[in-house]
Amino acid sequence: MRRLGAREAYDSAGREHSLSREKFFVLGDLWLVAMQGQPLPERSYRHVAFAVDAADLPQYRQRLQALDVEILPGRGRIEGEGASLYFHDYDNHLFELHAGTLDDRLAAYAVADAARSSDDPR
Repeated sequence: MRRLGAREAYDSAGREHSLSREKFFVLGDLWLVAMQGQPLPERSYRHVAFAVDAADLPQYRQRLQALDVEILPGRGRIEGEGASLYFHDYDNHLFELHAGTLDDRLAAYAVADAARSSDDPR
């Protein structure tokens, strides 16, 4: 997390107040918690997405590549939906850094649905 620009705010390091060791990070206005545990047995598309500025995506890509993190090919996108970076952490959790807003995505979906409806011969 620190290598992505987060500030470590707390490390329980033997003073567990929860189920296991935990670290708290602050990234922008977000408070993130990482808890020690067993890695997930397999990878899936279940993920957590974070909104980022499109201008910052290249910087995040460089930071992840410097950490030898595998950046996954993104899923197919509808124009206007926004770009994303997908990657797994060392415990197989999938993360997405997405440059776009909910309003952008819903507007892109509405345009795609309207185009699909006008192509439907029924």
